[in-house]
Amino acid sequence: MRGSIALAVYIGAILAANILSANFGLVPVGFGLVVTAGTYAAGFALLSRDFVHVYLGMRGVLVGIAVGLALSWFLATPALAVASAVAFLVAELADMFVFLRMRPRGFVRAALISNCVSAPIDSVLFLWIAGFPLMFESIVGQMVGKILWATIVPLAIFVGLRALIRFYRERPVGPQLAKSSDGRSPA
Repeated sequence: MRGSIALAVYIGAILAANILSANFGLVPVGFGLVVTAGTYAAGFALLSRDFVHVYLGMRGVLVGIAVGLALSWFLATPALAVASAVAFLVAELADMFVFLRMRPRGFVRAALISNCVSAPIDSVLFLWIAGFPLMFESIVGQMVGKILWATIVPLAIFVGLRALIRFYRERPVGPQLAKSSDGRSPA
């Protein structure tokens, strides 16, 4: 079940990234930086891909890439689908190499480090193949979008929610009634 959800989120993120980039091109993110409009979704795809790795392995990731790119071919543009395919595949190999080696040290660490490696690869290849300008402003903007807003922030939310769930699982539910020494509740 979790694997199916992770795969659906991953495919949706790939599709959203390509549709947004096709329709809106480069957009400002502040501080003079620009990103493709699909950067946030692409960054989220990098993170959701790590969950697909955990639940479904490399085959699941490759299925996600194939389905996401096939849908992008029809719903975005063929040029963006090709750029996305090449960028995702090359970045995926780098991500997989780092993620699988870091995974024994914890999911959050593995996801963060592997995304910091794969995000620049994905960004430069995608911008170049899709025909977007390779400018300092766009490359740094992609890094800010993918690593900060689409990796660190969701990971922080994930860690916070996980801690909250653990906290509430360990707490007793409902009022705790004091028991007398004979085992009866006081009336």
